[in-house]
Amino acid sequence: MDMPGPFARLHRLRPSRPRHPLLRVAFALAGVALLLLLLVGGVFVGLAMLAFRAARKLSQRRTAAPDKTVLDAEYRVVSNTRPVIQSR
Repeated sequence: MDMPGPFARLHRLRPSRPRHPLLRVAFALAGVALLLLLLVGGVFVGLAMLAFRAARKLSQRRTAAPDKTVLDAEYRVVSNTRPVIQSR
């Protein structure tokens, strides 16, 4: 019986599961091992990226050169001396 639709060819190319129970268990364990390998690998790659960024941030020199776009000034706070008129 053929499947109608565009995915019929892909369904025919799908390999069938082995009939032997031990082979089924072996393929299932291989799939779980591959999944764990990819998961652990992704975690290590993420940790390596974070460590690289932290090391790069620590290794950069901080310069005390003034920025030309920043104005340096002294400020003082002026209090409001006008009385507040309250409405009735």
